Amino acid sequence: MIEVRPGGRRRIDRVLAPDYTEGVERLPLAEVRAKRDEAAQEETDLSYLRRLLHARIDMVRAEQQRRSTGGSAVVDRLAAILSSNAVGPATGLGRYQSQEPSRADAHQRHVEALVSDVDLSDVSALDDEKLDLALRTFVAEEASVSGRRREVQGVVDRLNDEIGGRYRSGTASVDELLAVERGLHGKRPGE
Repeated sequence: MIEVRPGGRRRIDRVLAPDYTEGVERLPLAEVRAKRDEAAQEETDLSYLRRLLHARIDMVRAEQQRRSTGGSAVVDRLAAILSSNAVGPATGLGRYQSQEPSRADAHQRHVEALVSDVDLSDVSALDDEKLDLALRTFVAEEASVSGRRREVQGVVDRLNDEIGGRYRSGTASVDELLAVERGLHGKRPGE
């Protein structure tokens, strides 16, 4: 389960701390953006972890279905199983994410450790009890990750609202943003 530790040093601990968005209306715009970007990165990482869990859930369910109805081995249908969620309509609060997961290896290890005694490289070799345990474990972890992801999305939304409100009220300007961007990326040709 994804736990948030009050006063913890991890990014999720900071982003979901009750005071993370407290007083953002008094912070400089650059600090609000930095907080928003940090929260968005955490959302990206949680989304990646969630996708890893969905893949494991799909593999276990496919093996359970194969056992109940017959059919070809999961390994023979792996590409179709793993892509089945990718081609359907989006559900939930999916968002465009420009970042890559920052802790992909750690998330992979986390998912593998959830059911450390269950080797999913050959789900057909598992007995029904181990397969059921794997499914219950992955489903519970996915629910935890999804809940935390929704909380982080709320933080991102709060920070985006603050940034948008500043532009609407005129306390921030696009010209200032472009000047900062030019400074970060050097001058453009002809300037």
